[in-house]
Amino acid sequence: MFSFWQGGATVPWRNVPVRAWFATLGLGAVGLVAVGMEMQALLRLSPCPLCIFQRLLYLVIGAVGLIGCLLPAARLLWAGLIGLVGVVGATVAGYQTWMQAFPHLATECGYADPNAIERLVDWLGMQWPSLFLATGFCTSREWEFLGFSMANWSLLVFAGFVAFAAWLAKRRG
Repeated sequence: MFSFWQGGATVPWRNVPVRAWFATLGLGAVGLVAVGMEMQALLRLSPCPLCIFQRLLYLVIGAVGLIGCLLPAARLLWAGLIGLVGVVGATVAGYQTWMQAFPHLATECGYADPNAIERLVDWLGMQWPSLFLATGFCTSREWEFLGFSMANWSLLVFAGFVAFAAWLAKRRG
């Protein structure tokens, strides 16, 4: 049927249009936000400012992915933006991972003067509290799966988005 070997092999995903890849990426990012919000409600989790900022970045990736689906001719632009937002997200998730690993060294979110991220999250929380209200602490590990916290998983997902965006930029057609 399909051969995955090199040397003239047929690769099944080669014929998938770029619109479908962008739609998958966009819907996946928005789906992660929906799953996160449902977990927050069911498990009574308290997201911190960095969690909420990552949620915002997932929504930005989702929006750019859906725009890429509608306007695939600018594939390189959309893939570049997704990659850039993914790097920012991985950096934020990596910082939160560090904060959770070394809470005694971390300056907790909300104890000092608010930084730009915290001010943005506070403003968004006032505009749309059900989606952006931050009520938790950045060093808290309220939920774990396979030994990884939500921040650890987020770091991996953002890295995956960066890799996917690089693949989309390099992909032919």
